[in-house]
Amino acid sequence: MTDQTPALRLEGIVKTFPGVRALDGVSLTVMPGEVHALMGENGAGKSTLMKVLGGILAPNEGQIFIEEQPTVMSSPMNAKAKGVVFIHQELSLADELTVAENIFLGELPKKSFGRVDWQRLYDETDAILKTLNVGFAARTRVGDLSIANQQMVEIARALTVEPRAVIFDEPTASLTDAEKVVLFEVIADLQSRGVGVIYISHRMEEIFKITDRISVLRDGQYRGTLNTAETNEEEVTQLMIGRTLDLSRNESTHELGEVALEVRGLSCGGLFEDVSFSVRRGEVVGFYGLVGAGRTEIAETLFGLREPSAGTIHLAGEEVSIHSPADAIKRGISLVPEDRKGQGLILGMNCRDNMTLPQVSDLTAGPFVSDGAEVAIFDQYRDKLDIRTPGWRQLVGNLSGGNQQKIVIGKWLSMRPEVLIVDEPTRGIDVGSKSEIHNLIRELAAQGYAVIVISSEMPEVLHVSDRIVAMFSGRVMREFTAEEVTEDSLIQAISGLTGKTA
Repeated sequence: MTDQTPALRLEGIVKTFPGVRALDGVSLTVMPGEVHALMGENGAGKSTLMKVLGGILAPNEGQIFIEEQPTVMSSPMNAKAKGVVFIHQELSLADELTVAENIFLGELPKKSFGRVDWQRLYDETDAILKTLNVGFAARTRVGDLSIANQQMVEIARALTVEPRAVIFDEPTASLTDAEKVVLFEVIADLQSRGVGVIYISHRMEEIFKITDRISVLRDGQYRGTLNTAETNEEEVTQLMIGRTLDLSRNESTHELGEVALEVRGLSCGGLFEDVSFSVRRGEVVGFYGLVGAGRTEIAETLFGLREPSAGTIHLAGEEVSIHSPADAIKRGISLVPEDRKGQGLILGMNCRDNMTLPQVSDLTAGPFVSDGAEVAIFDQYRDKLDIRTPGWRQLVGNLSGGNQQKIVIGKWLSMRPEVLIVDEPTRGIDVGSKSEIHNLIRELAAQGYAVIVISSEMPEVLHVSDRIVAMFSGRVMREFTAEEVTEDSLIQAISGLTGKTA
């Protein structure tokens, strides 16, 4: 690999914003046919560096080389023309246009007099989609696709040119396991064609499965490059955050209280059936299962977003009816949703207003909202949850993923709930912030909250839970205590292979 000319090289890249040095002399080399992981905590500078490479941001200092030729990326289209394709974590598609129009946007094939060659457009798009093995066609309206399939459209954009380098920014965040397999096959094909791949992900299992080398950024600075085959998760983590993490199993050290929530025979037409479980004060109950197991749907039913078709819900021993989120909030149930950006936050609003939004009607002084009361709530939970932001005026959209999640959690804690439901608490969050969120969940339990955690990550659910409810195809297959659960028994249960039922 060292005898080859690099596919691309970044030398001494500096990028500053008002009051912030986001990149401080970062250098990176990617070889042809290499999958090169770029890792770091949220806010380490990964996305900024890739935006510089992708022509979205201009560096203040430094140089970009493609096959050792110095170049300037003046725009994303310019970068793509030079063979550098950026597949963003955040979808940038036009819902009202077809798949074909989105894939070739800005470079539609033309006939004479500037007319679009629609047949060629659809033929070329279908040829690309065939290589991705997707279940939709060129003429499909993008707005009719699932989030996972929209992500595949983003990936298809990279295949419209002969790229020298392709940047994947958290590409599997919205993909199913089957779609991940297809993605990894696409990456392997790019490798075989000598394309350099930069792969940004917080998922260690993916990094160690498909990458050749790992480069790490911390606080906007380059911290080193490791050969994937010669390192391990602990070494990478320590390079990322400058400290080691406690990855041991959860061991509760506090007494559990009364049953806060009990669910008996709860069903919701076709989504889940005959679900029963309980959560005590001071306890974390984890829900684990494959996509489609019904975990999120249970949470949405408890929060009043879905009407149950059968069963009962009991809070502190009293049967309650919950028909809306307002009912749930009134009864002391709060939900931190799976999609924090789409459902949990208003990204264009500041931190204070996001945190106090559910209770703004209670914070009025005459006809006006009391700024002082709102700021007091924000300050309390910023300190309590260690939210890192310059102040309450900061837009939530400018925070790291971990701090955004803390804002959502703080919003619901300020309502003083009896039961806190957290769906996918660390999705898209770096390993250091994951540890902070895990510790926060355990601290909340120690303070007497009844907590439900829904997670697709086995290490996470094992680490934070006192008990684990294993689900398969809308049913509870088995319930485990932290002491008795093993990875094998949990996998068996969520695969429907166990004969035991809860």
